[in-house]
Amino acid sequence: MKNFTVYLVILFFLFVSKVLGQETFESRAKDIANKIEKITKEEKEALKQEIEAVNVQLSNGRITMEVAEKRKKELAEARAVIIEEKVTLAQNELNDLVQQKVDGKIKEQDSTKRHALILHWDDKTWSGKRHKDSIYGERRTTSQFVFAMGLNNMMVDGKLQDSNYGFMSSHFYEWGLTYNTRLIKTDNLLHAKYGLSLMYNNIRPTDNRSFVVNGDQTNLEVNPIHLTESRFRNVYLVAPVHLEFDFSRPKYSDGKTYFRTHESFRFGIGGYAGINVKSKQILKFEEEDLKYKTTIKGDYNVNNFIYGLSSYIGYKAVSLYLKYDLNPLFQDNLVEEKNISLGLRFDLN
Repeated sequence: MKNFTVYLVILFFLFVSKVLGQETFESRAKDIANKIEKITKEEKEALKQEIEAVNVQLSNGRITMEVAEKRKKELAEARAVIIEEKVTLAQNELNDLVQQKVDGKIKEQDSTKRHALILHWDDKTWSGKRHKDSIYGERRTTSQFVFAMGLNNMMVDGKLQDSNYGFMSSHFYEWGLTYNTRLIKTDNLLHAKYGLSLMYNNIRPTDNRSFVVNGDQTNLEVNPIHLTESRFRNVYLVAPVHLEFDFSRPKYSDGKTYFRTHESFRFGIGGYAGINVKSKQILKFEEEDLKYKTTIKGDYNVNNFIYGLSSYIGYKAVSLYLKYDLNPLFQDNLVEEKNISLGLRFDLN
């Protein structure tokens, strides 16, 4: 009888762990965001160690300064490729997850209710009681997976450069993990929203042009080959910070107030700052019925750092999103072009 009781207890806990461990859309999206963040950190740490090894060789006189700089550049480009490949796989996972959500294959987690399981030891037996009516509000700090996409272009002296870059064909993408903290304990209006994101800014030059580096200048020039596509991509790792106004109304139960977020209109204003992870130019052309694709990687005199202003306004999880770089794309170009993006932003609980 004793062994039978122990056996039942083991089965009971296995059942409970399985029920409580069911993955929701939120948890799986967070896992993917954490995976992207982990990939970036691991690859940057690996690059740091590789560069330190090159510095040791340089200090020991085993290689010249020229060789050291060349190796560092090659190592950085190799790590950037690895980051892009791994992040692309994670993005594919996200796309599959969103499709499953659209198809109704994933259930939402009801964050307004928590089931409290209480176990009692009574006369050498276990008994379980589940309280279904306990209602709790969200924690003061919550987290969301952020995905954004839309149109991307350049600004010069407040004017859009849509004649130099395709207006509808230049895009941006962003995904990351953010935290949302209610600033006032007894009021739900003001929130601090902060986190870490990867930004992909793409611009497509018009009139068969591509970027050419001439010393400290990076200019658009007509390519001698007829191009079917000309695209310039910059990838950034940024830390966005926003002050968010959330107009979600509180809920009341048993004389208590419960706050929720992302249940009504939201408005956020703030900015971002970060570093350039990679710059590359992608050119496609055809010759004698053969299709070619050339990827040219380099610094292109692009600023190593990025900072700017951003704002969003929307309802529940979907917002209209605008961001604008305060520093120019290229370091020393005579004409200062600044990136601007407009699109949709999804804050997924």
